[in-house]
Amino acid sequence: MCGIAGIFAYSPVNQSLYDALTVLQHRGQDAAGIVTQKDGDFFLRKSNGFVKDVFRTRHMTRLAGNMGIAHVRYPTAGTSSSAESQPFYVNSPYGIVLAHNGNLTNADGLSKSLYQSDLRHTNTTSDSEVLLNVFAHELQVQGKLKPTQDDIFAAVTGVHNRCRGAYAVIAMISGYGIVAFRDTFGIRPCVYGERQNADGKMEYMFASESVALDSIGFKLVRELAPGEAIYVDNDGKLHSKVCAKFATLRPCIFEHVYFARPDSIIDGISVYKARLRMGEKLADKIMRLRPDHNIDVVMPIPDTSRTSAIELATRMGIKYREGFIKNRYIGRTFIMPGQQMRKKSVKQKLNPIGLEFKGKNVLLVDDSIVRGTTCREIIQMARDAGAANVYFASAAPAVRYPNVYGIDMPTAEELIAHGKTVEEIQKEIGCDWLIYQDLDDLIDCVRVEGNEAQEFDCSVFNGEYITGDVDAAYFAKLEKIRSDSNKKKSPLEDASYSGMMEIHNDNSTE
Repeated sequence: MCGIAGIFAYSPVNQSLYDALTVLQHRGQDAAGIVTQKDGDFFLRKSNGFVKDVFRTRHMTRLAGNMGIAHVRYPTAGTSSSAESQPFYVNSPYGIVLAHNGNLTNADGLSKSLYQSDLRHTNTTSDSEVLLNVFAHELQVQGKLKPTQDDIFAAVTGVHNRCRGAYAVIAMISGYGIVAFRDTFGIRPCVYGERQNADGKMEYMFASESVALDSIGFKLVRELAPGEAIYVDNDGKLHSKVCAKFATLRPCIFEHVYFARPDSIIDGISVYKARLRMGEKLADKIMRLRPDHNIDVVMPIPDTSRTSAIELATRMGIKYREGFIKNRYIGRTFIMPGQQMRKKSVKQKLNPIGLEFKGKNVLLVDDSIVRGTTCREIIQMARDAGAANVYFASAAPAVRYPNVYGIDMPTAEELIAHGKTVEEIQKEIGCDWLIYQDLDDLIDCVRVEGNEAQEFDCSVFNGEYITGDVDAAYFAKLEKIRSDSNKKKSPLEDASYSGMMEIHNDNSTE
């Protein structure tokens, strides 16, 4: 999972892009990058780390220009080398930089065709670099010295024809403008907004979530449609077209469960309201299955589950309490690389308030259970704090299958629910009873009458992969590269990637 942003404006965009990345930090904590453009030249800064640590004053002052794109990264596979931080750059045909959120399920085949047929070479294991080169090649075959919007839309059509999987993309073409496009199922989110500057000119912004627009004064217009591309040319004119022959909206439902901020609007759906409804549905299920429950208090696992937990407690007429205090200087444990780091971070991240637990029957509410590391540690912390009984509720169904569309739910064996019954999971995490949200209820929580999004990618819950190209062979390959034991630092640690670069069209660096 990653966060992307792009801005076309009539004043410097470096600070606005930085501010957008800080708002999108929850989508990626491994690396950050910004590229701006001025007079046909690109200015790049990217490196591993949090946004606040990657950019210093000296970097910001060199990010010149009124147009730019930005990225925060959380790797799902391969290495966490700074060489794989984004945005990526190619100098042919026009000089293109690209930022991508998602995962290409046919990246290996594309990489081979790029080398053998397109005569292009990639330098990293990132599928984002593959996608960039596919887009660049499709633009090159248009054969124009100066591409028009039709040429750019034709190139995006070429990407849709060749690429499989999930991708929300923002790219910048030196001297020509900025383009954003979304995969044919709209799996990963991408919105665009606009604002008028002091001179009455319209400025445009693209981002993974609407909160990034809100934070810097852009008004949300709408989500990009599946298969759609929106191009803002160098004169500030906006052009849009659905570039896919067949497109249907099937966004990732896990955005609403965990990844997105509650104050975001995704595909016209309020994440906050969806999570409220998750609490209501979960409360109804508990009262239906355990009408004689003896729950004294409901507590959230901070922070994502708080909205659902509050609504659950209200609907059941049970006291709601904050039982854990969160250290906000520790990253999101679910997206930390490596099981040992996740396990260590739980106790650094959360500390119980003993008086809220002592002698009480406590219902802990979490947004989901993936590997089981966090909830197992937290349940033991609740017992150590004096809880009489510890019950556990998940606002999402059991995560039983790997995610292949850009979320780090890697191999089936690393998912605690894979191949297990609820009773077996309950025993493994150590709670007195465990209850999951039903999938039909979760879908009802996200579905809004009259909204275009009526069906969702629920593959992590039901094993149905909507792109239709995921099989046993793909999972076998995925296991080799995505398991914690195989994630490592790459020997390719090029200092130029973690430093400051000025990229000219002849590919020289400064």
